[in-house]
Amino acid sequence: MAPPKKGKKGEGFHSAAGLIRYFDAEEETALKIDPRFVVGAGIMSVIIIEFLKWMWPL
Repeated sequence: MAPPKKGKKGEGFHSAAGLIRYFDAEEETALKIDPRFVVGAGIMSVIIIEFLKWMWPL
């Protein structure tokens, strides 16, 4: 097995640190939606679609 390259040793840490800073900055301005709302909206969508399929069958 070949020894690891010496030039790439610390590159992963710096890349990860940049991603952490990016996501921390993005989180401050991002739209926050409660996960329960997303689940509820999905369930309501299914109920409405099934009701419409029952009312107007193809």
